[in-house]
Amino acid sequence: MTSYPKLVRDGFWSNNVGLVQLLGLCPLLAVTGTFINGLGLGLATLLTLVASNTIISMIRTLVRPEVRIPVFVLVIASIVTVIELSMSAYFHELYSVLGIFIPLIVTNCAIIGRAEAFASKNTVGRAMVDGFSMGFGFLLVLVVLGGMREIIGAGTLFAQAHMMFGEAARTLTFVLIEDYSGFLLAVLPPGAFIGLGLLIAVKNLIDRRLERRSVRQAAPSTQIAHAS
Repeated sequence: MTSYPKLVRDGFWSNNVGLVQLLGLCPLLAVTGTFINGLGLGLATLLTLVASNTIISMIRTLVRPEVRIPVFVLVIASIVTVIELSMSAYFHELYSVLGIFIPLIVTNCAIIGRAEAFASKNTVGRAMVDGFSMGFGFLLVLVVLGGMREIIGAGTLFAQAHMMFGEAARTLTFVLIEDYSGFLLAVLPPGAFIGLGLLIAVKNLIDRRLERRSVRQAAPSTQIAHAS
């Protein structure tokens, strides 16, 4: 049985939805023009994953195998509808910016995939941790990519924070480059692909360095074992 630390490590890094599984790329690339947009969609996806994993784990023994996928989709769609209506009521400006990508969370392969592959086969606690880890890992990719594109494309960070945190948050906007004319490629779809490719490359580089370090650390103990 998968341990809780491994669930967290897989969701955050080893099996990250955006960088390893490469799922949910349509909303990931479409809405990450700014940090706040990425944060808004990331939180909605995180809540959906946690809630759907938890509910599906709770009902896993009640659902017949023949109808499990339609039931899972119904659960996910219900959760997304609640989140969509709540965002429309309390964060309407952000909801308008994110547009169709909020209801499209229902079609995110990562959510139905975790429901089928993990939540339907594990306890509520493990399903909840798995949903949180996978959702938070996806959120991290969204905000890092959104922040990177916003800095390069507009020279700002946390622009339009008031859409999520209220009018007082307008002062949170950092202007990193004064009189910056902008870099259009960064905020266009090709910039999203390039940015995601760079993030994947950095992750793969870190993984290779960690692997080489673990091999070097394991070599002396192996030599001692052979000598004895």
